[in-house]
Amino acid sequence: MPKTLLTDVNETPKSISPEAFRDGMAGLAGAVNIVTTQWEGTPAGFTATAVCSVSDNPATLLVCLNRSASVHQVFSQSTHLAINTLTKGQQALSNVFGGKAPMPDRFALGSWETLETGSPVLADAAVTFDCIITEIKSVATHDVIFCQVQAIKQNPSAGALLYFQRSYRELD
Repeated sequence: MPKTLLTDVNETPKSISPEAFRDGMAGLAGAVNIVTTQWEGTPAGFTATAVCSVSDNPATLLVCLNRSASVHQVFSQSTHLAINTLTKGQQALSNVFGGKAPMPDRFALGSWETLETGSPVLADAAVTFDCIITEIKSVATHDVIFCQVQAIKQNPSAGALLYFQRSYRELD
């Protein structure tokens, strides 16, 4: 039976302003990831902190992508992606993938390879999840991309790059 989240079904849900929500989210530390794909022979990618585990059986992750992003159409048509979790010292890579740089300029930085799906994989990422896209759901301004992990490449001693209170933080 579906849950009723409001005490009165005729009650209008309270709306939090986008500014208040962004301020609150600044206090939620997130791993910095570069999400990549290869579509029609061309690599594409963007920086994301909105990445989350969904299940371990089958191994499934989700990543959120704003539908106004320049890479949205490429990811909405692709069948696969890689989630590359950045390590300390990779802020410049995060910034170029999070900005408006042309795709060739983004991929000129770092060393790239492939695993199972053909998506670009950052050779020195802390961990990479190479995935096939299984479902895309539109929620508010974003698409939630569900993907099933096909391969994992991990560097346990790499450390981590986090984003917290609107700035980068590093973990050893």
